Amino acid sequence: MKNIKDKPWFNNAVALSIAVVLYVLLTNWGAFRGSVGTFFHYFSPVILGAIIAYIVNPLSGLYGRTIFCWIKKEKAKVFLSNLLAFVTVILFLVFLLLMLIPQLIESVATFAGNLDGYVASFRTMLESLGVSATKLDLDKFISSSESLIDTITDFVKKNLSVILSTSVGVGKGAVQLLISFLLSIYLLADKARLKRGAERFLMASMSGAKYEKLAKFLRRCHSILNRYIVFNLLDSLIVGSANAIFMAIVGMPYVGLVSFVVAVFNLIPTFGPVIGAIIGGFILLMVNPWHALAFLIFTTVLQTIDGYILKPKLFGDSLGVSGLWILVGVIVGGRAFGVVGILLAIPAVAILDFLYREYLLPWLETREK
Repeated sequence: MKNIKDKPWFNNAVALSIAVVLYVLLTNWGAFRGSVGTFFHYFSPVILGAIIAYIVNPLSGLYGRTIFCWIKKEKAKVFLSNLLAFVTVILFLVFLLLMLIPQLIESVATFAGNLDGYVASFRTMLESLGVSATKLDLDKFISSSESLIDTITDFVKKNLSVILSTSVGVGKGAVQLLISFLLSIYLLADKARLKRGAERFLMASMSGAKYEKLAKFLRRCHSILNRYIVFNLLDSLIVGSANAIFMAIVGMPYVGLVSFVVAVFNLIPTFGPVIGAIIGGFILLMVNPWHALAFLIFTTVLQTIDGYILKPKLFGDSLGVSGLWILVGVIVGGRAFGVVGILLAIPAVAILDFLYREYLLPWLETREK
C-alpha cells in the first residue's frame, strides 16, 4: 500500500494546514498573547528559575572541568561546582549593588542640589551657539527648580496610594525572585536526572530515527543559546570595564553608574549600545559638556571595535546570520514580546536559520516536483 506521504496531495494539504494555523494565530494574536501571558503568570517562578539555572550552568560546568576536575565522585564534583557558581553570582551581584547604590544616591542628591547650575551652564552653552534662552523659557524653569523639594513632597502626598501599591508590587517581585533563585539551585542540582527522564520519554514516544533528528536539533539549539548567553554577557562585561577604565583615567564622575548603564544596554542587540551611549552622555552633559563629548567619541570607537573585532572573535560563525535578518528579528520580537523579544531576537533568528538550512531547504530540494 502506498504511503500517505507519497500521495500527490499530501504536501499541498500540509502547506494549507500551516497557512490556516498561521492565519488563525495572527487574526487572534491578542487572545493568544493573553493566554501565553496567563500561563507565564502562574508558572513565572518556575520559568525564571529554569532560566537562572540555564545561565549559571556554563559557569558550573567550567568550574567542574577546571577547579574540581580532580574529584572522582561525580555527585561531589557537581555539588561543589554548583555551589561555587552560585556563590560567584551572588558575590558579583552584591558587588554591583554596593558599587551602584551609593553612586546612584549621590548622583540624585548632586543632581538635585546643582540643578540650577546645570540649567545655567546649559543656557550659556546654547547662547554661545546662538540659541536664545528666552525661546526655551529657561528662566521660568530655573525659578521653578528652586522649589523642587516642595514639588516632590506634594507629588508624594498626592500619589501615596500609588507609591504604596508599587512598593508592594516590588516586594512581591523580590520574593518571587528569591523563590526562583532557590528553584534554580534545585534544578541545577537535579539536571542529570531531569535530562535522563526527558531522554527516556522522547525515546519511548518516537522511533529511533526521529529521536536522533530531534536530539540533533535540540543539541544545536542548546549550543546556539548557550554560546549566545555566555559570550554576550562576557562581551558586555568587557565593554563596561573598558568604559569604566576610560572614565576613571579622564576623571569623569559617575564611573560606576554610567559604565553599568553601558554594559546593560550592550546586551540589547542593534539599538542597545546607542541607547546606552545617549543615556550616559546625557548624565555627563548635566555635569560637564566636554566630558559628555569625550564619552560619546570614546563610545563610538569602543562600539566599532566591539562590533568588528571583539564580537566576531567571541561568537565566531556559530550565530552567523545576516544583519538584515537580525534587524527584522529585533523589530518583530520587540513588537510581539517587548524587551524579552529583543534580547532573544538573535538566538531565535539563528535557530530559524538553522531550521531553514538543515531541514526545510533539503526537504524542498528532495521532494518530488
